[in-house]
Amino acid sequence: MNIKYHIETAWKHCINNIVSLIILTLVVAAVSIISIGILAPVALAGYTDSLFQLLKHNREPKAQDVFSQLGLFLPLFIFGLIVFIITIIGFTLFVIPGILFTVIIGYTCLYIIPIMVDKKYGLLDAIRASITMVTRPHLSDHIIVFIIFAALTTVGGSSFIGFLFLQPFATLLLLSVYEEIK
Repeated sequence: MNIKYHIETAWKHCINNIVSLIILTLVVAAVSIISIGILAPVALAGYTDSLFQLLKHNREPKAQDVFSQLGLFLPLFIFGLIVFIITIIGFTLFVIPGILFTVIIGYTCLYIIPIMVDKKYGLLDAIRASITMVTRPHLSDHIIVFIIFAALTTVGGSSFIGFLFLQPFATLLLLSVYEEIK
């Protein structure tokens, strides 16, 4: 896997569509904040779909795309709730199990939303497909992509301006890799 190519692809799309990506990212942030995080997973799925259309068909992202995946609300909400509860238990008992669970679920479910959006899989099928993708022979490439994605979203999440610029870049990078390996 040529990670440099994926970084360049994500960068090119970000630069060429910066205004629409900022607006789309602002809408996702607003929906997530206003709904107290309840709609965050489904808004992220719509965001992912919009960026997927940009990557595959060079279609400019639109703010209304955030609401394009509302059919995924229930499975993503239930999955998020289960992950949240297990993570809280892990952090409450000991910090290390919480961190370990978060890293494991983050890595194994790296491609879950792109799979659900692209292939219209259900939750369990998407989890199985994501685990299969990240445990393929190019394991080190997926670990590198996970580290880059996690670093970009963590640094981006530390400031609002960083979020506006790094979240679209990180998502496009992940989708570019997903397109190659699917």
